[in-house]
Amino acid sequence: MATRTDPQTPAQHAADSHDLIRVHGARENNLKDVSIEIPKRRLTVFTGVSGSGKSSLVFDTIAAESQRLINETYSAFVQGFMPNLSRPEVDVLDGLTTAITVDQQRMGADPRSTVGTATDANAMLRILFSRLGKPYVGPPGAFAFNVPSVSASGAITVERGAKKAEKVTFNKVGGMCPRCEGRGAVSDLDLTQLYDDGKSINEGAFTIPGYTGGGWNSRLYAESGFFDPDKPIRAFTKKELHDLLHREPTRMKIAGINMTYEGLIPRIQKSMLSKDREAMQPHIRAFVERAVTFATCPDCDGTRLAEHARSSKIEGISIADACRMEIRDLAGWVRTLDEPSVAPLLTALQQSLDSFVEIGLGYLSLDRPAGTLSGGEAQRVKMIRHLGSSLTDVTYVFDEPTAGLHPHDIQRMNGLLLRLRDKGNTVLVVEHKPEVIEIADHVVDLGPGAGTAGGTVCFEGTVEKLRDSDTVTGRHLDDRASLKDEVRGPTGVLEIRGASANNLRDVDVDVPLGVLTVITGVAGSGKSSLVHRSVPGELGVVSVDQSPIRGSRRSNPATYTGLLEPIRKAFAKANGVKPALFSANSEGACPTCNGAGVIYTDLAMMAGVASTCEDCEGKRFDASVLDYRLGGRDISEVLAMPVSEALEFFAGGEARTPAAHKVLERLADVGLGYLTLGQPLTTLSGGERQRLKLATHMAEKGGVYVLDEPTTGLHLADVEQLLGLLDRLVDSGKSVIVIEHHQAVMAHADWIIDLGPGAGHDGGRIVFEGTPADLVAARSTLTGEHLAAYVGA
Repeated sequence: MATRTDPQTPAQHAADSHDLIRVHGARENNLKDVSIEIPKRRLTVFTGVSGSGKSSLVFDTIAAESQRLINETYSAFVQGFMPNLSRPEVDVLDGLTTAITVDQQRMGADPRSTVGTATDANAMLRILFSRLGKPYVGPPGAFAFNVPSVSASGAITVERGAKKAEKVTFNKVGGMCPRCEGRGAVSDLDLTQLYDDGKSINEGAFTIPGYTGGGWNSRLYAESGFFDPDKPIRAFTKKELHDLLHREPTRMKIAGINMTYEGLIPRIQKSMLSKDREAMQPHIRAFVERAVTFATCPDCDGTRLAEHARSSKIEGISIADACRMEIRDLAGWVRTLDEPSVAPLLTALQQSLDSFVEIGLGYLSLDRPAGTLSGGEAQRVKMIRHLGSSLTDVTYVFDEPTAGLHPHDIQRMNGLLLRLRDKGNTVLVVEHKPEVIEIADHVVDLGPGAGTAGGTVCFEGTVEKLRDSDTVTGRHLDDRASLKDEVRGPTGVLEIRGASANNLRDVDVDVPLGVLTVITGVAGSGKSSLVHRSVPGELGVVSVDQSPIRGSRRSNPATYTGLLEPIRKAFAKANGVKPALFSANSEGACPTCNGAGVIYTDLAMMAGVASTCEDCEGKRFDASVLDYRLGGRDISEVLAMPVSEALEFFAGGEARTPAAHKVLERLADVGLGYLTLGQPLTTLSGGERQRLKLATHMAEKGGVYVLDEPTTGLHLADVEQLLGLLDRLVDSGKSVIVIEHHQAVMAHADWIIDLGPGAGHDGGRIVFEGTPADLVAARSTLTGEHLAAYVGA
């Protein structure tokens, strides 16, 4: 009789042993030979103080190498159209999988880019309306506001036995509104802000900064010969006014010098309106805000669509109506459609819209401009395309996915991260919030400090072991701010009446001045609309948001804050030479790399290569300039200093420069002591950019400071320093209004204004205003419940 034996458990398959991502000897940016093993198909959180090297390890090493290896699989021709990626500074990277990066970079600010075009939702809606819309107006392109209508006619030669010319016409129907060209708004320059038409040019008619007095800007027009400079502008003929305002660039001799004459309006657009408003000098920024007016396009009423596209409807709803609905309402409307001929399309559209609702963005509409989304909202929109993805065994890399999220919404985000992991993916998250660190399978803590004091792995292991460790994160993980015993009293109030921007419902509120006021509420409740759109500008409001600072890799904290000016002058004075020598963008530049520090080699069809300039060794300056010293240091050594070291250097002795010291003190005040003076602005995170702007604005005379989530990118330990800075601003007589979800900032506030109760059309109302203690005691709102739990009340 045969006996049955249980089969032996097979040995682990060799393919299953590759369950780690191994990094050995990572030296990117400030990383100091970091070696680490990260478990695959698990959720790993990377934490540490700002500037400790988290992004350098996760984004610039692991994700960058994965992307580079994938790019190399394409043909040389295709690689020519891709970004050029050099191999990260690392000895060994093993066990990588395809990396998908979901970052907080704001979406392009092109006015034609909307939430609908950034996802597939708009494309699917256009197909739906081209199939079911009545009357029929054309194919899907007829509903696209990015496609203009084109018609042309001409003759072509055809051969049918004998050659003969046939007349043909070509028509392409697009949905773009011809008036605003698909932008939804028309912008105009207010001519009364450019000149006083009762005066002549010689009498000083221009009221534009830089055009007053007898400078070259006014001489260009006065001596052009196109009009009489002694005649009042209101007496100009039609042609003279056109030459003054709109004339195309014309080469001519003015005052004996070859110059280009150009109309006033295109000249201002190029010199002022194309620049980053944040980087402008305050008087120029004030002029731009006065002179430029934006109005909704009267032809399409802001829908961006031509008349024919708006006329085609499904059950009384046009595509413009559909895109204006909140996405959760649109999802409900799509559910009511029952048309077997487009059933697969309706299912796909339904899933896409449901993903928005699930991720907490149901309050958006598809026609919302992508450039107006916050960093956190943009990141969640990018997540949507990955939620329903069939891909598994992928590495997803997130940069602070909870940025801009109310504590109530963080639980939902945690659920999404765990869902991605449970599908068999590796999830790497750079994060500071304790609520996200709690759900990690594995934690990597970098530090111990920032900049040169960071770049090492202080801890790796489970959350429980992190609590027992003596790292900065371990010590602060259970930190909870307590409510203040006494709050400051207001010195006055800022009255906002009838605020109705976006989803606000005729809101009347008094914002106290002279105190720290926190505006809070769930994402989409109307906080930014209330503060940015309703606070009157004439109060000397200094608004500091997280929008990107425009600048090339030549821009750095020293150039952006104006710090380089006193430093150059100090070097020039000490060495008896001119200041321009100490600029890498001017006379002092290395002639080989033109002051860039790197040389780009274009390899035509193959990926280009960036290599450090051999002549200046990446220092960017001509060798002769480096012979000049101040306090024993040359200019390249000064630019390589962190802010904290430069603060001591310029404080006393031979290098004493009070003007530079003042700017450096402000940079240290906002917690940027670890940034080097010459670090390219393109490498800064969103939180670092905002604090750099704050340091720049602190020199201004503004009485009201508006900060948009200043804790973004801040470690738990750094939040204390930020609270100290906010207190110092208030104590110096400023009024500080902060849009914030961080409970430590709420607990520290003197006054809280809570919007809600929900998002989109469920929000837009004031649900609480009072002190933090009153909010905790009442627990009448979602914010109150979370804050009470946070402070342990």
